[in-house]
Amino acid sequence: MDFSELRKAVEEVELVDAHAHNLVALDSNFPFINAFSEASGDALTFSQHSLSFKRSLKDIAELYGSASSLQGVEEYRRGTGLQSICSTCFKAARISTILIDDGLKLDKMHHIEWHKSFTPFVGRILRIERVAEQILDEDFPDGSPWTLDSFTKAFVSKLKSVAGEIFALKSIAAYRSGLEINTNVAKKDAEEGLTQVLAAGKPVHIANKNLIDYILLQSLEVAQSCDLPVQIHTGFGDKDLDMRLSNPLHLRAVLEDKRYSKSRIVLLHASYPFSREASYLASVYSQVYLDFGLAIPKLSVHGMISSVKELLELAPLKKVMFSTDGYAFPETFYLGAKKSREVVFSILRDAIIDGDLSIPEAVEAAKDIFARNAIDFYKISSTNIAINSHRNLLQKLNNNGLEADLSLVRIIWVDGSGQHRCRAIPRKRFDDVVRKSGIGLTFASMGMSSFMDGPANGSGLTAVGETRLMPDLSTKRRIPWSKQEEMVLADMHTKPGEAWEYCPREALRRVSNILKSEFNLEINAGFENEFYLLKPLTRDGKEEWVPFDSSPYCSSSAFDAAYPVLSEVTAALLSLGISVEQLHAEAGKGQFEFALGYTICTKAADNLVYTREVVRAIARKHGLLATFVPKYALDDLGSGSHVHLSLWQNGENVFMASDGSSTLGISTVGKEFMAGVLQHLPSILAFIAPLPNSYDRLQPNTWSGAYLCWGNENREAPLRAASPPGTPYGQISNFEIKAFDGSANPHLGLAAIIAAGIDGLRRHLSLPDPVDTFPNPENLQRLPKSLSESLEALNEDDIIKEFIGEKLLIAIKAIRKAEIDHYSSHKDAYKQLIHRY
Repeated sequence: MDFSELRKAVEEVELVDAHAHNLVALDSNFPFINAFSEASGDALTFSQHSLSFKRSLKDIAELYGSASSLQGVEEYRRGTGLQSICSTCFKAARISTILIDDGLKLDKMHHIEWHKSFTPFVGRILRIERVAEQILDEDFPDGSPWTLDSFTKAFVSKLKSVAGEIFALKSIAAYRSGLEINTNVAKKDAEEGLTQVLAAGKPVHIANKNLIDYILLQSLEVAQSCDLPVQIHTGFGDKDLDMRLSNPLHLRAVLEDKRYSKSRIVLLHASYPFSREASYLASVYSQVYLDFGLAIPKLSVHGMISSVKELLELAPLKKVMFSTDGYAFPETFYLGAKKSREVVFSILRDAIIDGDLSIPEAVEAAKDIFARNAIDFYKISSTNIAINSHRNLLQKLNNNGLEADLSLVRIIWVDGSGQHRCRAIPRKRFDDVVRKSGIGLTFASMGMSSFMDGPANGSGLTAVGETRLMPDLSTKRRIPWSKQEEMVLADMHTKPGEAWEYCPREALRRVSNILKSEFNLEINAGFENEFYLLKPLTRDGKEEWVPFDSSPYCSSSAFDAAYPVLSEVTAALLSLGISVEQLHAEAGKGQFEFALGYTICTKAADNLVYTREVVRAIARKHGLLATFVPKYALDDLGSGSHVHLSLWQNGENVFMASDGSSTLGISTVGKEFMAGVLQHLPSILAFIAPLPNSYDRLQPNTWSGAYLCWGNENREAPLRAASPPGTPYGQISNFEIKAFDGSANPHLGLAAIIAAGIDGLRRHLSLPDPVDTFPNPENLQRLPKSLSESLEALNEDDIIKEFIGEKLLIAIKAIRKAEIDHYSSHKDAYKQLIHRY
């Protein structure tokens, strides 16, 4: 029997997710392991041995292309960022509509509006117990105590005031006091319940059965008058639930009460393990509908199939609905969608084989279960029209060939000289070929210098040989200034799946993995990006670029003048998932700075690449030129990309001393790591200050650090120990490397820094005393004054060679040598760098 028509219908239908919850930020204290289980505490540690955990983890790892372990997936999540994993999960899930119950309070949860970036429509479900608690947490307007009458008036008024903005009410009475609702709860008993709840103090938590029953009954009346459905939690959940009281059969009194016969009630979670009971209720009560979210994907494959089959034993197909019950993590939405399609296909296929359904009937059932039933039940048909309009427009573009012709994907890489380069690929070819097989690139591209698009002599890289640029799909983003296009960062492979030894992103990953495997440490990094905005000026018939503004440091007038550019840059960065902590005018004429939030170092380097792309493109859009060149004007201040670094272990900042025992406020591992960086700093400069022009910036009295030392909040020290607001008094949360500049390849720069830190940890190096005064050149070693001196230090540094790799290091040295030779014989050539960096 051919089931291809059914499979096509199941796979292609756009899902209406009728019950879900908010996502949380990556740094939420709600652990990712909770994506797989309703357990908590010690019981959660055993969840990794369940069938659903093992299956779900494998599904997520396959989606991401990550290691198939909890640690591997978590590392991928941290390194990729929330926006990217959301895009990946929701694109794979193909969910068109999500209804969110935002009454489940989680640490750092995102607002409902935030979710609209990932699916065409998002609506709200209002949790009634949460509404009641919020009302009682507030004092009564005239200062008098709450009474049942005053509470009822406020509660009903609140529900009615938002009725037009929501798609359903929801009750978790099963969690609080059970589903055996007393439909004739006495007003006196409800009043006593209210008094008990208020006496317990704030924040209010309602668990009194009489008050819970009273609130549900009031809500059912409002729902009927406003034509809103009511979702009711039934069946399993976390251990706060007494599952004996979550059997939907306990709702019989409500269902039999004629006052509520016109209600529309949906029983959530397949009522598992009471699925047959739920099926019976849906078959005999016109007002009862069913939703199987949470049962899929939390059960085993057999459990999911049997639970949904039990729902369909008696319940009409028009009354059964899909949801993911997704929460906190986008992966829960993906798993719910993926497994639901598989389970429903299996069940409908069996129904065809058993003779219950014909193939056309099964196809219609699939469309009903996944979308149409929810659209009708929740009355979201107008939303469906909007979705269809969007889809029809895209279909029209596709039919005309316009989207394929106009939409391009930029594949971006950063070469050994720190220059950004890209290839643009039509979307169709990208999807058909490039995303899996990459594009070819001559070996010579990684040996190019800042002054010539050809390989440096002695780099070992020539026109013979080709690497593959492999798009890292986790970095694919819509281009904010050209929304019909996308951009993606590339890895360099010898063939798909095999990294090329010259790949900068792979070098950073490799060194980061060594730090993790040897010391169980991870590096978080955050960059401060300084740049000049220049405007064109024609003088004697020649075009020159001059500072956009002449205002001083942190000038409001400079900020106002550049506001159209700065505000657009900020919005673009946020749309890419890049956190901006602050921005201001810098001390140079026309100079500005964006400080980015910290994240895992691999992601921080990627973010820096995208930040430079954004700043330059949006400046160009406004008729300006943005340059990150280290020393734009020899008589003005230079521009850096200062990087702040901290060490993390199991989600905790371990660079900072855990108690007051350290006189420096830095932990032992922090001091050893920092000591390694300080010792190797002369050779690290060849990576993070890679141009001769970089050393015009690294001068005394310029806040860039010219002497080999470190200090507490000393901006004349190249390594500055930092205690930003929020850090406990006397503690150091991170250290800043001021020499890092905008001509550096960020992946190679961070790789060299981490390599030096690992050496410090391995050899337990001691950190010298801090220099907390202006550096004294008489008793401090001068850092390299030129790229030549830094290159000499690198030639003598075997540790950097060990970590970076011999061939890549040979190429880097050759590029630096070519830079030295060129700029020493062409004194004004640095002026052209504004067009390269």
